[in-house]
Amino acid sequence: MPPFPRAAKDAVGDTTLRGNLRHATHTIRDKRAAAVAELPDWDRLRAAGAAIKDRTLRHLDHYLEQLEASVTAAGGIVHWAADAAEANRIVTDLVRETGEREVIKVKSMATQEIGLNEALEAAGIRANETDLAELIVQLGDDLPSHILVPAIHRNRGEIRDIFTEKMARWGRAAPEGLTDSPAELAEAARLHLREKFLRARVGISGANFMVAETGTLVVVESEGNGRMCLTLPETLISVVGIEKVIPSWQDLEVFLQTLPRSSTAERMNPYTSMWTGTTDGDGPRVFHLVLLDNGRTDTLADEVGRQALRCIRCSACLNVCPVYERAGGHAYGSPYPGPIGAILTPQLRGTASELDASLPYASSLCGACYEVCPVAIDIPEVLVHLRERVVQGGPVTVRGTRTRIRPAKGHAAERAALRAATWALDHPGALRAGQRLAGRARRLVPRRRLPGPGRAWTASRDVPAVPAEPFRDWWQRRTREAGGE
Repeated sequence: MPPFPRAAKDAVGDTTLRGNLRHATHTIRDKRAAAVAELPDWDRLRAAGAAIKDRTLRHLDHYLEQLEASVTAAGGIVHWAADAAEANRIVTDLVRETGEREVIKVKSMATQEIGLNEALEAAGIRANETDLAELIVQLGDDLPSHILVPAIHRNRGEIRDIFTEKMARWGRAAPEGLTDSPAELAEAARLHLREKFLRARVGISGANFMVAETGTLVVVESEGNGRMCLTLPETLISVVGIEKVIPSWQDLEVFLQTLPRSSTAERMNPYTSMWTGTTDGDGPRVFHLVLLDNGRTDTLADEVGRQALRCIRCSACLNVCPVYERAGGHAYGSPYPGPIGAILTPQLRGTASELDASLPYASSLCGACYEVCPVAIDIPEVLVHLRERVVQGGPVTVRGTRTRIRPAKGHAAERAALRAATWALDHPGALRAGQRLAGRARRLVPRRRLPGPGRAWTASRDVPAVPAEPFRDWWQRRTREAGGE
């Protein structure tokens, strides 16, 4: 993937994409605002969610060990995966042990993060997505572009064409004469997936929450496909990030109020599935839980950046972000697009690549994401923190080892400008002289484009007009004039 600015520039020129995104994000965020307004204690729920997550992260080792003991006592089997390669290896081996060559999947950000579908395909195992939007993405040989609605970049006509042309390759073909009616498209998907649900012996899921005190996993969804995947197969494998653990059932109550309202604008999810280990005669006979680190422990070591691990994947920040609305999710080059992806991805993957180093800049710092976050993640604060890391380098934790990274390439001019600004702000006299000089020379400043390194900054914005005099001079003159009166 190219750096975000390059990918975003191409996306902004796609008028169909921009129209699809604008319509979808505005619709979702307006409904969310109405759903949230129904709760007079929303601010207290938001604060409670943040406090629960922070407390859990401070004692993550304790709660993960408690979770492992609870899951094991309930008949489940717990595996620990340090990174994506280990997680993929564990899941692939578990599927092979069943003798199956086909699995059904619940929508899962963690499995997208580690590239599980591709790993299974390389091992000769077909993974069938069952979430409607994920099915559209899979059939279209596409990539998800939204956390909640992975096919948000597609309109109904495009979906009809995908179903008509591609569905037969994966199983039951689309009905003859399929139109772009939502009801017909949903029925075509239902018939296609029904055969897979009834045939599958292995299911793969993620989880929205894991309750440490009981070993219970929770999946919330709106279509019922999750319920089918979690109950019909003989073997269930759940791949879950370690940050998804919460201490108790009482804590779960808070998130079951905030998550549906922030994501789908519903008072509660139509399907909330919970399971604890295995039970004779009900549900899967074998349950495996793969606990995924993949950079989360390193993120936890960052006192500023760790708040990204509070995220409950509601996608509210995407729906209010002006950058996401125009660029779309593919430009982020990550399963986690939008504002949360701009702070989570560079911490999980590091900032060594051009793409990952560019993500903290994929924001206007307007703060709308922070205002809607149901667990109060201060995304702008983390963005600025990560920008400093990209430009200046410095100490970070990589695979549990404290190390110092070098500044990313291409930021020498920015570092020089920041050093100059630091010096000027430490010397008021020089700052005042520079401001006065800029005011007198304002006619020499280009009106639209700056030369040299400044060209990158003015490529997408006009140069602001330089005032005739500095604010301090204006204020002193105004004070003198007022005193003379």
